[in-house]
Amino acid sequence: MKTKAKLKRPEVVLKDGRPSAVIIDIDDYFEMLEKLEDVEDIKALAAMRKKPLKFRNLDDFLKDRGQHA
Repeated sequence: MKTKAKLKRPEVVLKDGRPSAVIIDIDDYFEMLEKLEDVEDIKALAAMRKKPLKFRNLDDFLKDRGQHA
């Protein structure tokens, strides 16, 4: 039975003696991506909330979309 070896800490890859890349656990990578997307969504929501609300009649909205009410 194979077991998954999980890196406890990121591994830093050096090139010419300087940090060049980092190797992290794939689950940690996907978790970081999720958090980044959440931050971007929160920023977008904050920007939307600064704009005034606009309400439209449903029939007008559907008419603009080429749909029938």
